This record gives sequence, C-alpha cells and structure tokens, in this order.
Amino acid sequence: MKASGFGRHAHRGALATAALLALVTSGAAYGAEPDRAAIQAQVTQRHDAAVKTLQDWIALPSIAAEDLNAKQGAEYMAKLAREAGFQHVEIVKTKGKPGVFATLDAGAPTTVGVYFMYDVKQYDPAEWSSPPLEARIIDKPGLGKAMVGRGATNQKGPELAFLIALQAIRDAKQKMPVNLVLVAEGEEEIGSPNIADLVLRPDIQAALMKSIGVFMPMGLQAPDGSVTVNLGAKGIVELELIADGNAWGRGPAKDVHSSLKAMVDSPAWRLVKALDTLVSEDGNTVVIDGFPKPLPLTAEERAMIAKTVAARDEATARKSLGVPRWIDDLPWGKANERLVSQPTVNIEGLVGGYTGVGGKTILPYRAVAKIDIRLVPPMTRDGAVAALKAHLVKRGYGDIAVNVSGGYDPTTTDAKSRLIQAQLAVLQHSGVEPLLWPRLAGSYPGFVFTQPPLSLPSGHFGLGHGGGAHAPDEFFLIESSNPKVQGFDGAVMSYVDYLYELGSTTSGPAAAN
Repeated sequence: MKASGFGRHAHRGALATAALLALVTSGAAYGAEPDRAAIQAQVTQRHDAAVKTLQDWIALPSIAAEDLNAKQGAEYMAKLAREAGFQHVEIVKTKGKPGVFATLDAGAPTTVGVYFMYDVKQYDPAEWSSPPLEARIIDKPGLGKAMVGRGATNQKGPELAFLIALQAIRDAKQKMPVNLVLVAEGEEEIGSPNIADLVLRPDIQAALMKSIGVFMPMGLQAPDGSVTVNLGAKGIVELELIADGNAWGRGPAKDVHSSLKAMVDSPAWRLVKALDTLVSEDGNTVVIDGFPKPLPLTAEERAMIAKTVAARDEATARKSLGVPRWIDDLPWGKANERLVSQPTVNIEGLVGGYTGVGGKTILPYRAVAKIDIRLVPPMTRDGAVAALKAHLVKRGYGDIAVNVSGGYDPTTTDAKSRLIQAQLAVLQHSGVEPLLWPRLAGSYPGFVFTQPPLSLPSGHFGLGHGGGAHAPDEFFLIESSNPKVQGFDGAVMSYVDYLYELGSTTSGPAAAN
C-alpha cells in the first residue's frame, strides 16, 4: 500500500458527522458472544512465533517493478492463508504477477471481503540504518520496540496481525463470527494493472458479491494513539514520460560528446521544458490543458478536517516528515484541506545520461521522468491520461512517449455503511474517539470494489502504529511504550474485535451495505 501520514453548510455538516458517530450505539451488544480473554491468551501465547513469521515474510521481498519473487511471494501468501484457517486457497494467474484467492466459510450470516497486497516497494540498503530484509527489532524513543524492514508497515505487519487474529479465534475454540473472502495481489506497488483479472474473475466476483464490503488491514494509529477513519482514497496514475532523439527526429540518436550541444538539440532539455508545462510556476498546481476539475469540499468534509486537525499536533507532523513549512506557507488546517481535495503531478525521479560518480561530458539521446498523478473525484485514470496526452500534443511535445504502468480511480465509501460503522464502534469501545477523514491522500485499488459491478463499501482498519512506508527505515511497532498506542498484540486484538462487531448485526442482503 501507497500510504500517507495525514489520515453543505458548516453547521449542518458538523451535526451530520456527530450523528454518524452516534449511530454506532444502535447495533447489537458489543463483544457479547466470544470469550475475549481466551482469545487474548492465544494471542499472547503465539507472540514470539508471530514476530518470527513476520521477520521471515519480510525476508522474502516481492517487488513487481523488479520482477522479483512474484511466484515465491504468492506461494508464501497462500501458505499464510492456509495456516490462518482459510479452507479454499488458490493462486490465480493474471496477465502480470499472480494473485491469491481464499475463502473461509464459518457458516455465518455475514461475509466480509479482505484485500491484501504481498508485494513491497523497492529499497536501497545503503539508505537504511539496519538491513531492510533482516527485520531487526530496535528501540524507537517515545514509541517502544519496533521492527524495521521493507514491508513492515506497508503492509505485512498489519496483514499478519489480521491472520494471527484468525488463528487465535480458532485455537481459543471460539466461533468465527463472519465468513471471509480474501484477495491478495502482487502488483499494488506498480499501480495494480491487473487487479481486475483477480477480483472480477466470475467465481471470485460472485464470492465478493456476498460480502458487506472489503477492507484492508492497516495500522491506523498516530503516535499519540488517535485514529482516523478514512471514507475514501485518492486515485493514482503511474507513468513514464520519455524524450528520445530517435522519436523526436532531432537531437542525437545515441549519446554524443557534450561539446556538440552548440549545434545539436538536447532530448533532456526537451523533457524538462515539457514537464514545466504540466504545473504552475511553483510546481504545486496541475495546469494540464483539459485536466478534469476536482469537486469542491463540502461543508461536512471541511468539518471533518477541522475536527481532525484540531486533535493533531502540527509540530509533530512537520518533524516526522522533515518538512519546515507547507505549500504557500498555508496554515495547518488549509494545508490539510488541500491534501484531501487537490490532484497532484509529482516527479518521482529523473533519469538521463550519466548519473555515476563525478562528471561525464555527454549529451544524452534519451531522458525519462517517472511520474505519479494523484486523483480526486470525479477524476478517472483514463480521463487523466487522455488529458495528459492531448496536452503534450497541443503544446508541441507529441513525440514524448507516455508509458502508463498502472493506476486506478479514486474511491468513496458511505460513512453509514456497516463496514465503517463497525470501525467506529470498535474504536469507541477501545477508548479511542474516532476521527472521520474524507479521503486518504495515498492510494490503493479500492475502485475495483467500490465501482460496478461490485459497488461495495471499501476501506482500511486496524490499531497499531508504523511509519516510513516507501522510505528507508520503514517500521511497525511490536511493543508499545505508550498505553494509548497498540503494539503487535493489540493490533491483533483490534481485528478480533472488528470481526465480531461486523458479525454482530445480521441484517438481510438489502441492508447489508
């Protein structure tokens, strides 16, 4: 998962938000059926083994961008699902990396979908304070003991915590409260280009159609213990823009000596000039011709943001990100409104010519910009790509190749859905006052669940804390020194509670979502 750290009238919006939170008290009695102490005992008993399993999983990185360990990653994911009690587990071929489909039939009236990713982002060991595949447990001041490794928080730590919850329920001889349908992919980190091959295979689609919604395990707690419940996520397009002398018909067809720049055009400079047309002078606003316009924030959404921002410490956020100030020196609240509501064009990397030690006087024939575009409703992946291509042609850069590697539309889920209401109930019963957030700034392929033909609620849930997703020293908290923040075992129990809460209401299909 590509995650972010900050997750029609104002009066009416605030009242609506309060009403949504109040709805959580209307369901069945919380946690009435299971012997929670017996389940907790199982979680505690298997703690060391679970930590070792997480270390083993981290030691097997599946990196789609590098074509690394896809087969092995899918097989390990399938093994974990079987160990957790899924009766049917199947590795599913797609046009890209394999997926995993699994079902757990508990004979329950309620079925819940679960989305996993088994792939992780690339890493450079030289940038890490400890080897990224060794998953060492280190002391993090102010937090406790944390496991440092690629995939620790994004997403293997939370996902394994969910699987351990299933084992603990089973071995405590408690009734599983819901049926489960699991889909796991190995291409999330390259924009999920083949997620539909997995999710919309007729039998898998039929299994998911029986569910009340689909959620992804995630450690949602901030360092202070607060939790934000996201009601959607931004979409994304991942692509490369390529300027090449051969395609352009100008500049060199191969790298040449840089002294020739006085008489030979530069594809690298052409790419730079083309990139400059995509954004405003400061690089912060998308100005692509014909690019879809974002919807304005509603009063209710602004009220959600204001409440959440008031509960968060701006100085802590800046320090954790290493950011001295926000765009345009915006105040904390306005910066978060922008985070939720605005699309972005981001340069992930620029590659061209010589990038080694020292200099090398060449004029490169080719230059590449690695780009991600974040989308908000009502934008679509296809609409954004079409606008970008038309813009480049219109501005005279039609020779620049646009190679899309993946991406998907943004998502929105109704706060009144059972999937979200159960989250609010569990958090409140755990002593955490939940904060509603309109849209996660990061992205995940929830569109395949929220859009037709499935049209299901989709979101994220889980206690626990992690950080550094996609960055060096990624970590997931194992033993917390703050009683308000859950370690690994607490994260496990949050999934136990969530599953029982989801199973506590047995409305018919018409009311399921």
